[in-house]
Amino acid sequence: MGGRKRYKVPPSGRAASSVGVCLRALRGQPRHLSPGRMKPCLLGVQLTLLCALSASGEVQPQKDFDLLKFAGRWYRVGFAYDSPAFAPFRHMLRISKGILTPMENGNVNVTMWGARSSGCRSRVYVYEKTAVPGQFTYFSTSHSRVKDITIVETNYDEYALVMKHKKMDKEYSQVALYGRTERLRPELLEKFREFALAQGFSPESILTPPPTGEGGPWP
Repeated sequence: MGGRKRYKVPPSGRAASSVGVCLRALRGQPRHLSPGRMKPCLLGVQLTLLCALSASGEVQPQKDFDLLKFAGRWYRVGFAYDSPAFAPFRHMLRISKGILTPMENGNVNVTMWGARSSGCRSRVYVYEKTAVPGQFTYFSTSHSRVKDITIVETNYDEYALVMKHKKMDKEYSQVALYGRTERLRPELLEKFREFALAQGFSPESILTPPPTGEGGPWP
């Protein structure tokens, strides 16, 4: 607790035409659409809109984000990142643990522990608040860059979808799935996968490492 550069791609002629037909039908314009075609048409509109939103890269934070409810212990149980430099190390990814502690000024102190073959390694970060609740920035000492953090979705007591963005010679993003425990329901793992795919990540870059075992290597 950055992916790939995204572009706005206009719909193809066929997709644009199909959407136009559906929208005219829904508005009651005289372009007839049989009931049998209405349901597939609505589904087509939804999928086209989803693709358009994903292509635009517009990701919003959790509505009415509550930092105090979000504080505490989290485990990173899923990770999507398709930077070529990271690809050779995908098989080494392990679950990591973090503790989030709100500060009086609205910033967040974050301590992360990662399991290594040589033992457990910890790092401390300060996430600085922005004008938008659920969005933070922090300075990465490993890359000497400021990165953006967005809490995309959470129910506070079970899981959180988090997106990290960084701009270096290219723009990269990361999507992470956090859990209050190391094991999450299959539905949440699938939600994470679908969200990462919608953001343009390749299937092989979406990782869910196995649990570390009872107790783990954490302090």
